[in-house]
Amino acid sequence: MAANQVGKTLSGAAEASMHLTGLYPDWWQGRRWDKPVVGWVAGVTGESTRDTVQRLLLGGPGRHGTGYIPKACIVDSPAARGVPDLVDHITVKHVSGGTSLVYAKSYEKGRERWQGQTLDFVWFDEEPPPDIYSEGLTRTQATNGMVWMTFTPLLGMSDVVMRFLMEQSQDRSVTQMTIDDAEHYTQEERDRIIAGYQPHEREARAKGIPIMGSGRVFPVSEEQITCDPFPIPNWWPVIGGIDFGWDHPFAAVKLAYDKDSDIVYVTNAYRIREATPLIHAAALKSWSKGWEAGTNFYYAWPHDGLQHDKGSGKQLAQIYRDEGLQLYYEHAKFPDDRGTGVEAGITLMLERMLQGRLKVFSNLTEWFEEFRLYHRLEGKIVKERDDLMSATRYAIMMLRIAKGQAREPVNDRYRRRSSSSDGSWLTQ
Repeated sequence: MAANQVGKTLSGAAEASMHLTGLYPDWWQGRRWDKPVVGWVAGVTGESTRDTVQRLLLGGPGRHGTGYIPKACIVDSPAARGVPDLVDHITVKHVSGGTSLVYAKSYEKGRERWQGQTLDFVWFDEEPPPDIYSEGLTRTQATNGMVWMTFTPLLGMSDVVMRFLMEQSQDRSVTQMTIDDAEHYTQEERDRIIAGYQPHEREARAKGIPIMGSGRVFPVSEEQITCDPFPIPNWWPVIGGIDFGWDHPFAAVKLAYDKDSDIVYVTNAYRIREATPLIHAAALKSWSKGWEAGTNFYYAWPHDGLQHDKGSGKQLAQIYRDEGLQLYYEHAKFPDDRGTGVEAGITLMLERMLQGRLKVFSNLTEWFEEFRLYHRLEGKIVKERDDLMSATRYAIMMLRIAKGQAREPVNDRYRRRSSSSDGSWLTQ
């Protein structure tokens, strides 16, 4: 799921060629077949299949053998009916001694044309309709085959995209690529390309982010909130935020607060599923190194930490305290007993983003993945892949307890913040 013109179809063609020929490079870590395979490759129309998929596999019309399938491996490529220069299928020599077959398909003929055959693989170039995706997947069930897609998500949070992004499965994965990952462009060329897109399409076409329109929780461009990592002065107040999880990931963030400018920086992010509190605590303890044995570094946490673990009978929050993490003594909530409202916390984050008072270190890839896809459905926030967003919200709700650690230089002298970000000082 990637930006336009960054090489996603090229990558799909390279993989299809490997499976058809059995010619895998030494560095290939993906799936391998040691026998001939049968596959389907498809685009939206017959013309688009010819101009993209077929061109990269075979080469252009009259130039067959200049694509990813080596010319010496091409046995036959008879023409299809109805679309000029489109082939019906390609017969390919496999290193095992047999021949593989790959057929050219399209979505425009409907689901019925996708029934019947048993396949080893299907490659969809551009996102298929959900019924055709399901049929393609069904074709590979008997062979324990595989399906891959290469597309720019211009259809938004469609049924197919939501299956990959929202439904958890060890059998599915998503690789995202933005125009910034395409090193064959200069920065000047990237800027010019992005400027040429319609504003509402820029994030999809340049970053591979599904178009969500008004459905996005944070309708803010990444550029508004991104900053390069930098050393955090150790007198700045800091705070952690935790979102508990097992089936859905456990997540944590660390925030640093420049009180003078009223800017919050997200400096660290951690997300992992199906791991124990011992594992999480070991990973997060490094965030509080140098903080007087952690005495000034607290984590904000949600009210579900008050629930009791079925095995030990302890509160979930206490289990993490026992592993050495300093969770604040009460769960995250607004001051003056104003509750824990999700929408109020979202509004607080959004206001900071729009005003330039919430910044995120550019190397926090997983944080930005969630930010891009955090959206509403029928007005309600979709509670999937929102773990780092929630951890950030808890920490910002409790920013008032963030504490600094070391001396701050002022006029060649030093003074120490005595407690929290409320501004109390002792002069030394």
